[in-house]
Amino acid sequence: MNDSAAAGPAGQQPPKRQDDEHPGAGRTSAEPAEPQVTPVLSARGLVKRYGHVTAIDGADFDLLPGEVLAVIGDNGAGKTSLIKALTGALVPDEGEIRLHGEPIRFAGPLDARQHGIETVYQDLAVAPSMDIAANMFLGREIRRAGPLGTVFRMLDKKAMRRESAEYMSELGIRLGSIGQTVETLSGGQRQAVAVARAVAWARSVVVMDEPTAALGVKESAQVLDLIRRVRDKGVPVILISHNMPHVFEIADRIHVHRLGRRAALIDPRDYTMPEVVAIMTGALSVTADGGTVVADDDAAAAAGVRRS
Repeated sequence: MNDSAAAGPAGQQPPKRQDDEHPGAGRTSAEPAEPQVTPVLSARGLVKRYGHVTAIDGADFDLLPGEVLAVIGDNGAGKTSLIKALTGALVPDEGEIRLHGEPIRFAGPLDARQHGIETVYQDLAVAPSMDIAANMFLGREIRRAGPLGTVFRMLDKKAMRRESAEYMSELGIRLGSIGQTVETLSGGQRQAVAVARAVAWARSVVVMDEPTAALGVKESAQVLDLIRRVRDKGVPVILISHNMPHVFEIADRIHVHRLGRRAALIDPRDYTMPEVVAIMTGALSVTADGGTVVADDDAAAAAGVRRS
């Protein structure tokens, strides 16, 4: 697991360190040097244009082993396009993507999945009328042995339910019955099924797009705890979220995306929540030594940060 630890309880602002009173003291830089540990997934200089519109403008990215990396950015910042490029949903015009240190070019989302990158989408992409086991093996069904499977293409439902129950148990997910339909589950339980499916097949990375967006407080806490368990299993997680308290609670590092590129890569223990929001909106700029410079006094004041 990465040395960076998750911040304090949900809704509470992590305390600033004493050396934070001095810009740049002990902070992580905006554009860090090449990491000594080989990233699980990285990118350099990604560019994607749609005519005169540049969605990704020379973006860099680094996901280290065993970490939760939050990707945040204002609407239109280009973070969705970045994640699509990293998961094979779009092909960048320029730049390089590396998986486990080796250059790779995904032909599509299926290609990324075959390389162990699984995505939990905001709409979950589950089949409500099918049971939990069928959703776990959706598109990867186990067929029965012999002619029943090869000729008549019959499914081995017992094997799928047995393995699904094992996956759920490993992640500490407790549901009434593995054979119940997904439409009978709560929002948090449906999210748990989608996460368990991703973890079951992910060998490299799990990407989660706004996993707590439609959930209540209790269910959100359960999903955050599930993300911790995924990380503790050694699978790094990319968390896309607008919920700053959740980001500060669960993330080991924060990738701030702005205007199509990485504006900063920071440790949440080194910055306050208003500072990170100000960096995201462009009110603050992060210097090479990790300090901050006010770029827009009005925007910084609106974010709760004032020039010292």
